[in-house]
Amino acid sequence: MNEAPRLQVESGKVVLTGQWTLATMLPELVSLQQQLKTAGAGAAGWNLAQLERLDSAAAVLLWRTWNNAWPADLLISSLHRQVIARVAALPPVMAPPVQRRFSPVEALGQLLLRGLANVHGVIVLFGRLLLDLGHLARHPGDMPWREFTANVYKSGAQALPVTALVGFLIGVTISYLSALQLRSFGADIFIVNILGISIIRELGPVLVAVLVAGRSGSAMTAQIGVMRVTEEIDALSTMGVSRSLRVVLPKILGLTVAMPLIVLWTSAVALFGGMVAAMLQLDLSLLYFVDNLPRAVPVANLYIGLAKGVVFGFVIALVACHFGLRVKPDTESLSANTTRAVVTAITAVILVDAVFAIFTRHIGVP
Repeated sequence: MNEAPRLQVESGKVVLTGQWTLATMLPELVSLQQQLKTAGAGAAGWNLAQLERLDSAAAVLLWRTWNNAWPADLLISSLHRQVIARVAALPPVMAPPVQRRFSPVEALGQLLLRGLANVHGVIVLFGRLLLDLGHLARHPGDMPWREFTANVYKSGAQALPVTALVGFLIGVTISYLSALQLRSFGADIFIVNILGISIIRELGPVLVAVLVAGRSGSAMTAQIGVMRVTEEIDALSTMGVSRSLRVVLPKILGLTVAMPLIVLWTSAVALFGGMVAAMLQLDLSLLYFVDNLPRAVPVANLYIGLAKGVVFGFVIALVACHFGLRVKPDTESLSANTTRAVVTAITAVILVDAVFAIFTRHIGVP
């Protein structure tokens, strides 16, 4: 049973007994503070040898009663003296934090270093992925088919409704705005060229990539991040299960396979939306649109669009898994890395699309 803290004056000395801890002092803290102040004013010395326990809260109370100085006559055990000595070593007033002046060069350097660290992490993850593929080539039975098909379903089949809706609206918008301009020049028939080239070659893959990065990419980062927070990744390593083979590889392969199919689906729906808008605005029949589309848009544009879908899917999944593995065991890191994954994936998609535009500028142009 905890003995309550007691204070008495014997032969001019203040004698403390019992357990002087925060839990025992709290019910009568105000009374103890007053007793210490009154007894300490005329005390010839202090006797703390009979104390059972002394914690830092009581040490702070005594140190303030002594006016931040050791009494001339003090009887105390070595253990309790160490507790009070730690309190005495603390500065009376905490120094304010140092306000560092903003330096553009330093900020740019930190941003560059973080970028290089992310690039290094993505390269390492890509190398790990190649090693896993080599392992699967020698041991096909280790392929996690269930995880792979689950990711194809989540990233592909479940994304069809939202991509179809957005694609249809984009096709209607482009067709409507283009029709307003073409009608003024009497070039109504070129609506087929504009819609076919823009949607199949550029807008379809890029639009799908942005949607998938915000939907599936963020979901991948959050899922791996939660596994990091709950230490499931560490548990896999403890059991000797490769985290890249069981967690990362199925997500990357699943999105890489599903992405060109989503691009094909979204481009078809966007073209249908454009056909409907062209029929209403320019009185072009759907049959005329379908007959002239293969002649106006070479099939090479379709191949370029599908190739972009494969590369975009791989890049989005790789970036998402990279930032998911960088999550620290706290919720703030989870939200921050999810945001970074989406922003980085969209930026990488735009950069890759620019590279595609440079190297395919002479392909598929009628």
